[in-house]
Amino acid sequence: MNPDTRTNVGRVTVRMPDVQRGKDRRVTEQGETYGQSRTADLGGPVHYVDFGGPDGAPTVVLVHGLGGSHLNWDLFAPLIRPHARVLAVDLPGFGLSEPGHRLATVQNNVTVLDRFLREVAGTPAVLVGNSMGGMISILQASRQPETVAGLVLVDPAVPGPRQKLDTRVAANFALFAVPGVGERFLAARRRRRGARASVLDTLSLCGLTEGDVPPELIDRSVALVDQRQDVAGMDRAFLTAARSLLLLLANPRLLRQAMAAIRVPVLLVHGDQDRLVPVGAARLAAQRHPGWTYLELPGVGHVPQLQVPEQLATEVLAWLEGTTEARAAG
Repeated sequence: MNPDTRTNVGRVTVRMPDVQRGKDRRVTEQGETYGQSRTADLGGPVHYVDFGGPDGAPTVVLVHGLGGSHLNWDLFAPLIRPHARVLAVDLPGFGLSEPGHRLATVQNNVTVLDRFLREVAGTPAVLVGNSMGGMISILQASRQPETVAGLVLVDPAVPGPRQKLDTRVAANFALFAVPGVGERFLAARRRRRGARASVLDTLSLCGLTEGDVPPELIDRSVALVDQRQDVAGMDRAFLTAARSLLLLLANPRLLRQAMAAIRVPVLLVHGDQDRLVPVGAARLAAQRHPGWTYLELPGVGHVPQLQVPEQLATEVLAWLEGTTEARAAG
C-alpha cells in the first residue's frame, strides 16, 4: 500500500495522519483535558476520570494498556466528549487504583471491567481499548456481550504472525517474564533513572519523543508516578499483568476464539510503526474478521491517542455515528 495516498479497499482504510494539525489541537484543548476524578469500590478501589458528556449520548469507556493510566486519554477524551459520555478507568495496580491484595492478571482485570461497566458506567457501552486494554475489551465483549455496544481496538495486544520482535521490546519483556529478575530490574531502574526519565523511556518505547506530548501532560505523568503510595504493589501489578499477557499471546487459541465470538461493531486502528505490537498482528486480525473496520496509520506508533489524537477522534466519531445509525435501522 502506498502511504502517501488515501485509499479504501473493502473495509480496510489507510490514511496519512495530519500530525501538525494534531499538535495544534493539543494546545487549544489543554484547558479542557481534566475531568472529575472519582473512585468506586469494586472489590477494592478503582479510580476513574469522568470527562462528562451530553445527556442521552452513548457511553464510551476508555481502557488503558500495560503500564498506562487515565492520563493516556487526556488528549483524546476532550475531543469526543461533545458527542459521548466519556469515562477513563484505571485498572487495579495502575494509575491511581492501588492494587492492594488483588492480582492484576488480564483475566482478573476483565472481571473488574465487567463490574465497572455494570455498576458505574452503565451498559451497554462502547469500549475503546489500547494495547492490553484492547485485549481486555475483546475478552469482555466475547464473554458478556450484553455489556458492550461496540469496540474500538487501538493497537490492541492480539496474536500475530511469527516474526522477529524489536530488540529493545524483546529484551524488556524477557526480563519481565522471569520471577525475581523483573522485580529487581524495575526497582533498579526507578532508583537509577527517576520518575521523569521513566516516563520519557515509556514514551520512547511507544514511539514518541518528549516534544510529541504537551509538557503539562508529561508533568502530570511524572507527578502520578511520585503520587503512587504502594510502589512495590504497583511493580508487582505491572509484572503480573505483563506475564499474564505474554501467556495469552504465547497460546493464542483463547484470544482467537474470543475475537471470533464478537458480534458487535468493531473498529480496529493500528499504527504501522508500532514496536510493541507489530502491525502484522492487526493485519492478520483484519483478514480473519472482514466484518471489522480496519484503519492503518502510517508513521504512527503504539499510542495513536497521544500521537495523533485529533485524527483518531475524527475516525472514532465517524465510525460511532455510522454504527449508531445502523443500530437504529435495525
